[in-house]
Amino acid sequence: MIGPQNRLTAIGVAAGALLVLLGSTIYQVDQRHQALVIRFGDPIRVVRTPGLHLKAPFLDRVVKFDNRNIALNADQEEVIAADQERLVVDAFVRYRISDPRQFYKTLGDETKAKDRLERIVNASLRQTIGRANSEEVIAGKRAVVMAAIRDEVGRQVKASDLGVQIIDVRIRRADLPEANQKAVFERMQTARQQEAAQLRAIGEQQKREIVATATEEGEKIRGEGDARRAELFASSFGRDPNFAAFYRSMQAYEASLGQGDATLVLSPDSAFFKYFQRGPQAQ
Repeated sequence: MIGPQNRLTAIGVAAGALLVLLGSTIYQVDQRHQALVIRFGDPIRVVRTPGLHLKAPFLDRVVKFDNRNIALNADQEEVIAADQERLVVDAFVRYRISDPRQFYKTLGDETKAKDRLERIVNASLRQTIGRANSEEVIAGKRAVVMAAIRDEVGRQVKASDLGVQIIDVRIRRADLPEANQKAVFERMQTARQQEAAQLRAIGEQQKREIVATATEEGEKIRGEGDARRAELFASSFGRDPNFAAFYRSMQAYEASLGQGDATLVLSPDSAFFKYFQRGPQAQ
């Protein structure tokens, strides 16, 4: 017969074996991860559903990968732009593991993925920035350059079949080396000043053309008005000579006395002031 001591020992051994068996059979996947079941080194199943799952005890092992977007800060690189200027570029990548099976076969883990993706990003930086001017990368068209780099990285990753999806590639910093900054900024400033001077010269030329055209048009209209006035005056003079004489005298008064500080020395019976007189002699 088995004594109480041996029975307790057997129960303890059985319970321990059961716990070991359960531990090697049941595994958990949370919402932040996806799991890959591997048997004898070969991936056999991808598990993306959160919760408890079963595997073959002692035969299968489970590798978990992040199911979220992963940030990767690429090493700082010095690249040469299309205008032969050297730029210090600091970029980062956001990606996600879209195919854990292929990711495991080609890369194995996130550490190796970081090294491989860094090489792809750096090659894409050199290729894309090599087609752009330094000014475009630093300020002018950085968004366009970043989009081109992202597309190039996506193409290379897809061609390499790494099991990852590129979400975004961003240039955090793109500066000139300190030794070149002053000379390049002075050259950029000179170019901007020349461009501004050219625009001002074009504006002045357009201004002169507009003023000349307006002056010519004004003189033409003034001449037509004077001709019309002379025509009307001649017509009025023919109908009423007295009114025409009166009108001419008013114009003479305005020209001579309009400023208010004129001094005229004339005899009292001068014909110039005949319209200031009363009586028959004023007619």
